[in-house]
Amino acid sequence: MSTYVGMQSLAISVPDRVITNEHWRRCQPQLVEEAEKRIWMWKKPLKWDEGGSVAFNREMEPFLSDPFRGAIQRRLLPKGGSALELEADAARKAMDAAGVTAKDIDLMLLTSFLPDCHGIGGSAFLARELGLEGAAWNMESACSSANLAFMTAANLIKAGQYKRALVVTSCTYSRVAEESDPISWTVGDAATAVVVGEVEANRGFLGAHSIHSGNTCGAVEYILDINDQGQAYHRMRTGKSAGKLLRETSEPNLKACTSRALERAGLSVQDIDFAVFNTPLAWYASFCARALGIDKSRTINMHPIYNNVGPCLTFTNLFHAAHWRLKPDDNVLLYSVGSVSSCAAIVLRWGDVALGPIPEGASLEDYEALTHDYPQALDDTTPSPAPDSSTDGDKEAVA
Repeated sequence: MSTYVGMQSLAISVPDRVITNEHWRRCQPQLVEEAEKRIWMWKKPLKWDEGGSVAFNREMEPFLSDPFRGAIQRRLLPKGGSALELEADAARKAMDAAGVTAKDIDLMLLTSFLPDCHGIGGSAFLARELGLEGAAWNMESACSSANLAFMTAANLIKAGQYKRALVVTSCTYSRVAEESDPISWTVGDAATAVVVGEVEANRGFLGAHSIHSGNTCGAVEYILDINDQGQAYHRMRTGKSAGKLLRETSEPNLKACTSRALERAGLSVQDIDFAVFNTPLAWYASFCARALGIDKSRTINMHPIYNNVGPCLTFTNLFHAAHWRLKPDDNVLLYSVGSVSSCAAIVLRWGDVALGPIPEGASLEDYEALTHDYPQALDDTTPSPAPDSSTDGDKEAVA
């Protein structure tokens, strides 16, 4: 008898502190002014078929005149805030939604990106906080961590090794991005949690595939630095080639990963009712949809609300899609790119997934009000833009 495994519940947690672009216009006016005078982070493509994917360049084009590259607001931890607090809140919301307790969880997979305790993951700390009695493991594959942890949990349950798993992911980018560095404009903090277990017949996990993203090596790294208070911390840094690498690798990685996941699920892209992509960039979901031939109305982009929350991106987008758009028995494609780590694609048949509460200020009405003037990509008949003499900047946004 087949065991059907999938999401029993899904929840997210974000800080209450909301920072808008006006913060940097007020506190770092010279930095913003410099960014507005030149093409910061990306070189404006001379032609659609030069400098990487045509689909990527077309979707990116409307955002090049915006120094914040489509970011509108972000949720940031308060001073002294921790990843553990976000993780525990998301986990409790997911367990409450599923109607389970800590005693019902026999496996937890945690990604803390980056953890409160430098050098090691935080699974033991979170397991102790939640009162879990089973296994608790750390997993990390950059922005594909949540997808890969869910894939791992689902397959272990299908194999009979565990009965119910809790997959928790956190991102606290604000702790590794200096406010005086424009990269801080592009990041936020969040946590997601999913309870994974048996679901109704013919629903849940259908297939998945992952590939390494070695072709992005050199795009991003974390270095040990000293802050103004003389304390050591990890700082995120991107290289001059980051924009070029992302433009050149995004489409082949996307297609290689999703095509194999669909094959394993026994479906084609035409069978997909809704697609959820991670959104490290404001145009990334639209790019993925264009590249795969999926109507953009069948995707979601929560980047304007949360900005880039790293490994929490895919499940944060899925959470809002589930609240607003998804229907039982919809075939759902999930895809995430993690620079210098992995790409991961999952195919699900949506079921009766219990959902945690929507954070304050992130309702559908809030989202629509925030994005009513959001840039739209140029269509296929629009001529290429005039040549631009600007060059790529030293700091570039990556997944």
